Amino acid sequence: MAEQSQASGSKKIWGLHPNVFFTGITSLLTDVSSEMIFNLIPLYLTNVLLAPVSIVGLVGGIAEGADAIFRMFSGWLSDKLGKRKVLAVAGYSISTAAKPFLYLASTWGGVLAVRFADRLGKGVRSSSRDALIADSVSSDERGRAFGLHRAMDTTGALLGLVITVLVVWFVLGAGTKDLTIGVFKSLVWWAVIPGVLAVILMQIFVYDVKPKTANGAAARFPLSGVKGAFKKRFWVVLVILAVFNLGSMPANYFVILRAQDLGAPLFQVLLMLLLFNAIYALAAMPMGILSDKLGRRRVLALGWFIYALVYVGFALSSTVWQVWVAFGFLGIYASIVEGVSRAFVADMAPAEMRGTAYGLYYSVVGISVLLGGILGGVVWDAIGPAATFYLGAGLAALALLGILTLIKEKE
Repeated sequence: MAEQSQASGSKKIWGLHPNVFFTGITSLLTDVSSEMIFNLIPLYLTNVLLAPVSIVGLVGGIAEGADAIFRMFSGWLSDKLGKRKVLAVAGYSISTAAKPFLYLASTWGGVLAVRFADRLGKGVRSSSRDALIADSVSSDERGRAFGLHRAMDTTGALLGLVITVLVVWFVLGAGTKDLTIGVFKSLVWWAVIPGVLAVILMQIFVYDVKPKTANGAAARFPLSGVKGAFKKRFWVVLVILAVFNLGSMPANYFVILRAQDLGAPLFQVLLMLLLFNAIYALAAMPMGILSDKLGRRRVLALGWFIYALVYVGFALSSTVWQVWVAFGFLGIYASIVEGVSRAFVADMAPAEMRGTAYGLYYSVVGISVLLGGILGGVVWDAIGPAATFYLGAGLAALALLGILTLIKEKE
């Protein structure tokens, strides 16, 4: 579709620009596809391929961190080209094309290669997609817009997990502890269908929006102009985010293994993930609206405080029911932080540099999670599961102290 201006009078859906809704549906379908298989990766590695937890941390860390440079480049390129959609579509396409190769992955190196390709696709799409969402709404709608997007994204995760739960229940039964290779490979093939639908939907219904730039500035900044384009506050926030994400660990891998470590069968582990995603989906939009009213910093600080407490809970847990409680509160944390942090980035970036800002944000997060995944896995094998979670809680507390003392609500 042709590029339109932000104020072009597009018919709104649920009170927001249609781009927000259709990028949300695209993310929903993509997460149906991803959550059917990728939550099982740590169990596939340990139960089927018999890999140690340090390898799980390595695979998760590289998978989450390898896309960092692509997020930076794609965000900057979307600013330079003044085009967001083409990069978003390309990224979703790469991730969808990578998934069938998990069927052939019989070593942890093969799993790593597929996860790398999937995250490469995410790196290509994420910065440009988030910049497109930010371009499509006014500043006082950003929390709501990103909250809605995260809610739809997580609803997809919920639906994907429901499919996985039903397959495990019917094929393996509720009491089976370990994942089998047959169930995993069956899910891989079914996961391709919603991924393909997501790419088609994005191509047809989403279109580029011309953002309002300050003082008529052109949306074509060279990468060398990045340093002077953002205020000091933006860079300080990135450093604080790096500290937090160093302890956030990759893709819930360690919390999944913690549940199994304490004796939860596979079926219960998947139900715990369902609980996490259900709470996340229900609370994401209200938390985004709350950040529009109270400010991003306060709401983000609340989320990090909850996270620190939850990770202490995972460390101290000795029974399965305690892990259930921790998973529930982890969903509350995610609903607060995931959308609000993206809105916060948009608040601090000039319109013509939003893609670059998201590229920097995702690069910092990706590299931090890469290091955190490796560190967390090594600590787990060397000291024990509790030590990994105490490490995450401590880094979250340090980040919380940083945002409360170094960042003002408005500047």
